[in-house]
Amino acid sequence: MANEIWRACNILRQDNNCTGIMEYVKHLSWLLFLRFLDAQEEEWETQAKLERKEYQPIIEPPYRWRDWATRDWSAEELLSFVHGRLIPYLQNLGDDPVRAIIRGIFAERNVIVCASGYNLKDVLQIINGIDFYSQDDIFTVFQVYEELLRRLGSENCLAGEFYTPRPVVRFIVEVVDPKIGETIYDPACGTCGFLAQAYLHMRKYEQTIEDHRILQEQTFYGQEKKLIPVLLGLMNMVLHSVTIPRIARRNTLGENIRHVTEHYDVIMTNPTFGGTEGIHIQHHFPIRSQATELLFLQHIMEKLKPRDGARCGMVVPEGTLPLWRS
Repeated sequence: MANEIWRACNILRQDNNCTGIMEYVKHLSWLLFLRFLDAQEEEWETQAKLERKEYQPIIEPPYRWRDWATRDWSAEELLSFVHGRLIPYLQNLGDDPVRAIIRGIFAERNVIVCASGYNLKDVLQIINGIDFYSQDDIFTVFQVYEELLRRLGSENCLAGEFYTPRPVVRFIVEVVDPKIGETIYDPACGTCGFLAQAYLHMRKYEQTIEDHRILQEQTFYGQEKKLIPVLLGLMNMVLHSVTIPRIARRNTLGENIRHVTEHYDVIMTNPTFGGTEGIHIQHHFPIRSQATELLFLQHIMEKLKPRDGARCGMVVPEGTLPLWRS
């Protein structure tokens, strides 16, 4: 299966619209996302039937993966459907949490689609060969995806802003030790490395259906300013089997911390270093600074719940804390 996923990457890489690693990873991400969602919907639908309940699909026919991605299109018909019908439909989904996530992924006009319908057909065939009910297949896809994210970071395609080395992430998560029932927040989540690793750590404590529901729906929160890492991060969480991560695309520092209403038990993050924000953003903070790390530090202090046991694991550049104390 791993060889097949890498073959899909090679097909995308040879397409005129996906010449760089950033482009083909973005393309692969939205395809995998829709494929995973369709498998999840089939599971939810089966469960509803067993409980004799009516199931309202998130994505309606003919826009479900099973309806279009397995159909024997001509190359031209496939591209026409994707550009003319599928993407506009996904861009206009409703406002419930899952639909809002999908709409957010496809809302931008720069969704990358193969220039060649033949290449897209070949990639769809490979992805259709993945068994999303098999933990072995999901784990294999997850490993390949992690390697792609690592390559993005090592090739500076993410400008060093969105990919934190996984040994650093694992160390911080183990030290902070989040538990089921605690809310986890990353205000600069990038590709969601901290949130995904937190899930792997916390699922070891899962014992009941309620524990599972809490981890799926009420635990993981993140914000990210830029579109590309939001897409990659959502896919990263989905591949880690978190179906409804609360990931929002927004400038975290745009929130006035004097009016914070949402607080979290645990914050783990590696915010942008060395960036600068305009004076209008600095007005949101009691201590004004152009340095983004100092603004993030203030944001995090306000976002932690005012209780014993609330804690933070944060990567900061050398000199930040002495400067803060001064």
